[in-house]
Amino acid sequence: MSGKKFNVAVAGATGAVGNQMITCLEERNFPVKSIKFLASSRSVGRSLRFKGDMIPVEELKADSFKGLDIALFSAGGSISTDFAPRAAKDGCVVIDNSSAWRMDPDIPLVVPEVNPHAIADYTRKGIIANPNCSTIQMVVALNPIYRKCGIRRIVVSTYQAVSGTGKKAIDELVDQTRAMMNFLNCQVNVYPHRIAFNCLPHIDVFMENGYTKEEMKMVHETRKILEDPTIGVTATTVRVPVFFGHSESINIETKEPLSPDEVRSLLNDAPGVKVVDDPKNNLYPLAIDAAGKDATLVGRIRKDESIPNGINMWVVADNIRKGAATNAVQIAEILAEKYL
Repeated sequence: MSGKKFNVAVAGATGAVGNQMITCLEERNFPVKSIKFLASSRSVGRSLRFKGDMIPVEELKADSFKGLDIALFSAGGSISTDFAPRAAKDGCVVIDNSSAWRMDPDIPLVVPEVNPHAIADYTRKGIIANPNCSTIQMVVALNPIYRKCGIRRIVVSTYQAVSGTGKKAIDELVDQTRAMMNFLNCQVNVYPHRIAFNCLPHIDVFMENGYTKEEMKMVHETRKILEDPTIGVTATTVRVPVFFGHSESINIETKEPLSPDEVRSLLNDAPGVKVVDDPKNNLYPLAIDAAGKDATLVGRIRKDESIPNGINMWVVADNIRKGAATNAVQIAEILAEKYL
């Protein structure tokens, strides 16, 4: 990266993803000239550490972005809808982690390992969208296959950690687990049913077609990122009692034949992917192994014997890191290096 440094803000800095964005900026040594941490008025008075310094949290306001170059947003869709255009108007490029802008045709939806060229379109509105966490890890794993021989259809079932909902969900899983271990009644507040020792086939709201909004995000975002509206995508998204790390069972039908060994070879050379596929020795991707890491883990690669060109795989990644914060910082790195 060039010697230039940038004035950066993190909006939603006190949340789980915002905190991880700060960590990633520091870990990856992003060229920060100055940094500003923004949150709601409730967080004013707190300070967060960055490179050894304690930085006070400021209230997010309309004029918070004057003089800034890049803002990483993880403050929710309504906040992004309101404040991202204001930041862009002040000349600050927004990288937004909410779903507010993902399907706007004038805003690039970017996974750096897959479509980094799309970042160039940030000039249209001054905003770049970070995809849904489940979509990110899936397209990182599938992109090498798609580029090699095309994909007709994707069938994906996800097993998503509670951290995808936020700190309240993490706390609820802890509290419910403790209660059940002590034969006490569980309090259910975050999800419609108990999450401890349970699986909920329900993430986000149900839509008229019977799918949830989370499932349809995966459909539409995958097509936009791969720039191919012809790919058939169907998803079932499930919340499971895991703290960090989303897991996915993915079945694909390719346009041309591809053996499991060829898939492994492609993925071994793919950026951001680590193949963990030695079932004879009980080695396959686990959520506990992905937690705290940036790589997308892929294993259980095998032929789908029910169709001519079918492949099955198991894909796992840390939903807070690669599924959100790391992806956003990677976008910022390319933006800073090539476009600012």
